[in-house]
Amino acid sequence: MCTAATYLTKDFYFGRTFDYDISYGEEVAIAPRNFPFPLRNRAALTRHYAMIGSAYVREIPLYYDAVNEKGLCMAGLNFTGNACYNGVAPEKLNLAQFELIPYLLGTCATVAEAVKLLREINITDQPYDDRLPIAHLHWIIADKKGAVTVESVKEGLKIYDNPVGVLTNNPPFPVQMFHLNNFMNLSPRQPKNLFSEKLPLEAYSRGMGALGLPGDLSSQSRFVRAVFTKMNSLSGSSEAESVSQFFHILGSVEQVRGCCFVGESDCEITVYTSCCNADKGTYYYTTYENRGITAVDLHGENLESETLFRYPHNRRENIVFCNRK
Repeated sequence: MCTAATYLTKDFYFGRTFDYDISYGEEVAIAPRNFPFPLRNRAALTRHYAMIGSAYVREIPLYYDAVNEKGLCMAGLNFTGNACYNGVAPEKLNLAQFELIPYLLGTCATVAEAVKLLREINITDQPYDDRLPIAHLHWIIADKKGAVTVESVKEGLKIYDNPVGVLTNNPPFPVQMFHLNNFMNLSPRQPKNLFSEKLPLEAYSRGMGALGLPGDLSSQSRFVRAVFTKMNSLSGSSEAESVSQFFHILGSVEQVRGCCFVGESDCEITVYTSCCNADKGTYYYTTYENRGITAVDLHGENLESETLFRYPHNRRENIVFCNRK
């Protein structure tokens, strides 16, 4: 179970939580402009926009989330039970599910360009290899001007405007958006007594305007909570203030070990949380084991290279003691 979000201050930020019961050894991977991405159904993508994001790296990075040098962002989130991929369609631009992020970020500079290209795309059911099952996902694609959600379902490829800039897992995105209607009474302000004029009801605690905000870990509840937190979020516009606030927004939906069992002994946790300044190409992240923020700069490498640059996630906690000698 995961949550992705956008955030705009002076710059544009994009990131996600990756919530799962295991880690695949995720890394921050920079694919420079000449790093070749082989494709199942067409010639390799050998010249493209540079991109940075978290990925499981085999011969190529299998990106979970990434941002390209133009500021276009994309993340894939679990959509089991609803995602439906197809066989190869001769009249379409056929891309395997794992090729979608690098292809769109490699060839598109904006959401508008990505949407135009998506209308030509058929997402196929071709696995990466026999050892990796096909991931059933839907995607959020965003830039500074807006966001869309993309879902490949049995009815076809659906593209939805995403006015809240948030995505979790199931149910399908239109259902998630409709569910927000049930919480239109929530507010960051203190509530007024609308129950009855005949009763002297009073707020007895701060924060009661948000009474009823769901606190469980289901994807629908996390969607509501993330949207409420993001839409009411206030921060300064500096880089430090913006990044800090973004991590706080996603902190509202993070998973704690022991609170969500997916088997007899396996627990889902927030394996990592990312935040990328899409304007500057700075990719920040934290891990479950390391609450300190680590950063990797897209423009700190030679973007004309053919070599993938890899930075394993930093999972070692760094605790600063103030008075230990």
